[in-house]
Amino acid sequence: MKWYENTAGNGDIVLSTRIRLARNLKNYPFPARLSADEKEKVNAVVKDALLTEQNQAGFDYIKMEDLSSVEAVSLAEKHLISPEFASENAGRALILSKDEDVSIMLNEEDHVRIQVIYPGLALEEAYARALEFDTALEQKAAVAFDERLGYLTQCPTNLGTGLRASVMLHLPALSGSGAMRRLATTIAKLGLTIRGAYGEGSRPVGDIFQLSNQVTLGISEQAALQNLNAIALQVIAQEKNARAALLKDDTFIDRIWRAYGILKSAHMLSCSEFTDLASLVRLGAAEGVLDISLPTLNRLLVEMQPATINVAEGRRCTAAERDVIRAKAVKEALG
Repeated sequence: MKWYENTAGNGDIVLSTRIRLARNLKNYPFPARLSADEKEKVNAVVKDALLTEQNQAGFDYIKMEDLSSVEAVSLAEKHLISPEFASENAGRALILSKDEDVSIMLNEEDHVRIQVIYPGLALEEAYARALEFDTALEQKAAVAFDERLGYLTQCPTNLGTGLRASVMLHLPALSGSGAMRRLATTIAKLGLTIRGAYGEGSRPVGDIFQLSNQVTLGISEQAALQNLNAIALQVIAQEKNARAALLKDDTFIDRIWRAYGILKSAHMLSCSEFTDLASLVRLGAAEGVLDISLPTLNRLLVEMQPATINVAEGRRCTAAERDVIRAKAVKEALG
């Protein structure tokens, strides 16, 4: 089951947990300096290390040049690859599990980006899964590592552990109260960052934010995970308190029901309108105001994105066509 079709620990607020490990092969330049032939060699080495006879049935090896730009963007919309990885396909490949919990990008900013996404707050579990692939890689390939600096990466901000751990949070109450700027400032002092759901440079859409670690040098993986988990739990507690205050206001309850009414009856829904309304409805579902399953809403938040609709339809739809398709699909999903 895909991460966005499920919910787990603290699922009323936490949509997903992501662990990403950046690794590079010792005897090759960083991807920015690789020739086309060298990129193919890196892909072959990593593929041989990670796709064994035992697990090949559970994974696909995808050359990015074999995908259309729409298919690549759809993978980014599902958080399976980075937007940057989707923007260029030459010499790049993806190892993707059938249930999409594991996605390994080859020749993005680093030779290897091992990524695991689990539903809910599951940092230790996701890290343990990512470590399986990291161990398999290091058993068969020489990885760039320095005794003093740790894992060597193309961008200095990833030096050390090469670990980026993040938690995707639905924070409509904190966002609506104007508390996010103050919260972001406090979090930054603790070595973390909070930003839009698609990471650096992205803006929050549908009140969904990504909380992640910033420090990778001079700190162990376990310390980074424990710090992120502790701060995530504090943010969750603040959101719960803010929600409790909001739900005492009948005018806010009315906003939830009106949002639900529009999603149930609209003939056309733009992506931005849908995500704004879905944020209110997801809050209502999480707090028992509406009888809707959170996995249904999580799935819609991913599948109603523009490129993903195009892929499902098998053609490039116009914006207006997508708005009609989106409205129909949402209406059917909400019963």
